[in-house]
Amino acid sequence: MVSSIEKRDTPDATPVNGRGGPAVSKTSPAVGGGTGPRLRAELDGIPTYKPGRPAAAGGPAAFKLSSNENPYPPLPGVMERVIATAGIFHRYPDLSCAGLTEELAGRFDVPLEHVATGTGSVGVAQQLVQATAGPGDEVIYAWRSFEAYPIITQISGAASVKVPLTGAEAHDLDAMADAVTDRTRLIFVCNPNNPTGTVVRRAELERFLDRVPGDVLVVLDEAYREFIRDAEVPDGTDLYRERPNVAVLRTFSKAYGLAGLRVGFAIAHEPVAAALRKTAVPFGVSQIAQDAAVASLRAETQLLERVEALVTERTRVVGGLAGQGWTVPETQANFVWLRLGERTLDFAAACEAAGVMVRPFAGEGVRVTIGETEANDLFLQAAEKFREEL
Repeated sequence: MVSSIEKRDTPDATPVNGRGGPAVSKTSPAVGGGTGPRLRAELDGIPTYKPGRPAAAGGPAAFKLSSNENPYPPLPGVMERVIATAGIFHRYPDLSCAGLTEELAGRFDVPLEHVATGTGSVGVAQQLVQATAGPGDEVIYAWRSFEAYPIITQISGAASVKVPLTGAEAHDLDAMADAVTDRTRLIFVCNPNNPTGTVVRRAELERFLDRVPGDVLVVLDEAYREFIRDAEVPDGTDLYRERPNVAVLRTFSKAYGLAGLRVGFAIAHEPVAAALRKTAVPFGVSQIAQDAAVASLRAETQLLERVEALVTERTRVVGGLAGQGWTVPETQANFVWLRLGERTLDFAAACEAAGVMVRPFAGEGVRVTIGETEANDLFLQAAEKFREEL
């Protein structure tokens, strides 16, 4: 399996001297070929992150099922807190996110020093790569997985090691462990995996962690943790307590419905959490985001009732697709994955014509968020019609 692993070469570098001294990265030609600013050449190969397309105003697509957002509006109590904080946004936010950090430490029963906040879990993920990997180093992750992983890895100058998913659209942890070398600095395990929704269960994850050297950081990306109903899937915070080289990523963008405010966090042992604080953008998390996150944690019971409603809809959608003859990987997230290959873009266009925007990955498949009942019904109707016309 290792032979099929895709490695991206590290950026070209030129030694400062002939004795193997420090290397200087090559730069792109000056803008316009003149005397403009010289940019890092390795940035030329970095793909642009592609967000899910919104429902077009006045267009046929009335529902956005392309970005894994929570379809419910903020709770009244959260909105009240946001409105109150909006009156002071002429002031800088709390740099340390003290109130939110204290709330999270209490919620997860961890030391304050083990909590680090950032601009969504993707922002914290980028900080983790910056803190661990640079030119000559490697970052391992499954593929396809979260679209930001190759981007944030290349930005740091490190090399991506992409390990193909299994035929069941799940992490191949044995192959990922086999891919570890003395250049490996960080491994992402997206659980549930985005965009396939599949999970890694406790026994296989613990076997994998036993094989990973203690000086390699394993990041359990649990952006969709609240949607898991499989009792065999471990809570990453339990594994963090047992292993100093495990960090856990969470976000307020999905179950908590704060995608537009950009706030996430990591729980990690102090050396890692301290490095996150060093690599954080100063004042990156707005005070509105901090206060909304605190209010959401305090309203967790109400929010998780909404999550339960989405899980019920997920079961209905998966059952509907299976009844139409589609092969749907077992999902524990707030989305479903259909592998469509060359039919991917046609399927996405058919969904748009039916009134829903989905997230296509050209040549591979589509990811479809579980949304409002009406949106899910439109999607199921579009999927059925598309299949009938094959």
